[in-house]
Amino acid sequence: MPPPAAATTAPFLPTDFRAALGMFATGVTVVTARGGNGQLVGLTANSFNSVSLDPPLVLWSLSRRSAALAVFRAGTHYAINVLAADQLALAERFAARMPERWAGVAWQPGPGGAPLIVGAAAQFECSNRSRYVEGDHVIFVGQVEHCAHRAGAAPLLFHGGRYYTEHPLHTRPKP
Repeated sequence: MPPPAAATTAPFLPTDFRAALGMFATGVTVVTARGGNGQLVGLTANSFNSVSLDPPLVLWSLSRRSAALAVFRAGTHYAINVLAADQLALAERFAARMPERWAGVAWQPGPGGAPLIVGAAAQFECSNRSRYVEGDHVIFVGQVEHCAHRAGAAPLLFHGGRYYTEHPLHTRPKP
């Protein structure tokens, strides 16, 4: 396979790029971990994606400027908590810079020790399998060691800088 072609200068502004990316609707997650000294770390992220079913792999990305980067790089496990529509306040809390981010948040440790947020639509506890620096972010690939979901939970969605929940366009007949 030939090496990739050299990148050329983008013919658009960074603000245009960000606005265009915002047109892709995503789910909302809070990615969590415990630092070496036991401190809880968590942040809102919508850069979550499945990679593989066999082995079970997922990925997410984090800004290289994030204060939490060192914890995620050094840790053995982290959790991706997919938020439900009734957890909008958690999405906003973990997206904000606040000193007591975890105050009053119900959570329990997963089998690998990562904080699992109670009531999440889905949870994936991952071993920190690999990391790749690309541009201004680090891409984390995690091997899922534990997962769970809350059947019937409505998703929290993000699109165009705003939060939404589902509104089905049509109903599929049940098999």
